[in-house]
Amino acid sequence: MKVLVLNGPNLNRLGKRQPEVYGSTTLAVVEKQLREQAEQRGVEIECRQSNYEGELIDWVHEAADSGWAVIINPGGLTHTSVALRDALVELNDHHGFIEVHISNVHAREPFRHHSYLSPIAIGVIAGLGTDGYGLALDYFARRN
Repeated sequence: MKVLVLNGPNLNRLGKRQPEVYGSTTLAVVEKQLREQAEQRGVEIECRQSNYEGELIDWVHEAADSGWAVIINPGGLTHTSVALRDALVELNDHHGFIEVHISNVHAREPFRHHSYLSPIAIGVIAGLGTDGYGLALDYFARRN
């Protein structure tokens, strides 16, 4: 099994942007931990980040065409992108996807309470910090 980990806008700023909300762990550290975890579980993993909606959509199409599972932290696109949702729904024909949020979006501003993606996701992990990525990877590893 291959798992594609996608991070959306501003997640390249982890460790710098609002550490009181997102913590001090950088995206590079998160990706290193995920690679180690994937190796231990015999899962192939690839991590990508983009601040551009179209690039994320292209990567989702690649995952759908290749039959990969996806872990995605869509950042602010969670609450705004019907186009990303339309791309992600195609993953349900394969392994599906898990939506991850570092902060508890339901304990934040009201506009963050709605997700276009959650209704079509296998599951949603929110508020567990960067541990949410590892929990999602464990789920896919057990299903492999």
